[in-house]
Amino acid sequence: MKEKIFFVWLGRFLASFGLLSGISGCNSPLLITPQVPVGGLNSFAPDQFPSYSADGRYLAFASDRSGRRSIYLFDLQEKRLVNLPNLNRGDSSQDQPSLNADGRLIAYISSERGKSDVMVYDRSRSRTILLTANLRGSVRNPTISGDGRQIAFETNQDGQWNIAIVNGQF
Repeated sequence: MKEKIFFVWLGRFLASFGLLSGISGCNSPLLITPQVPVGGLNSFAPDQFPSYSADGRYLAFASDRSGRRSIYLFDLQEKRLVNLPNLNRGDSSQDQPSLNADGRLIAYISSERGKSDVMVYDRSRSRTILLTANLRGSVRNPTISGDGRQIAFETNQDGQWNIAIVNGQF
């Protein structure tokens, strides 16, 4: 079994390395240089939790660039941020976005009610729906199905972290 070294080069720094072994057809070291897009995607603040639409056109992410944690949507085709009216609130934070297949719906975590809640934002209506109004405990890591009909997330309402699923038309 041949072992190959795997390098990831980020700008000026060697970010990580490891060994690839037993991979069929791997006869030479693999060098990957990630692209860092410009034009509004990255900032000097932490930019985290990227989520692609299925067609690869949109990328949702959370960032502190406005002074509080907010959700942003970047159109990779047009290389610009997309306006999300009524999603980010000045008195709370929004985090951990997940896009459905066409990028119309964004499931995310909000602290708007003083605790973590799962919300769904509909870009076509500029409307937000609260999914966890009656849920005790914390929630995290929402993920929305491609068709936007199911949202899964983690909750600790029973004293340990479990998976919950909400079905509906959002």
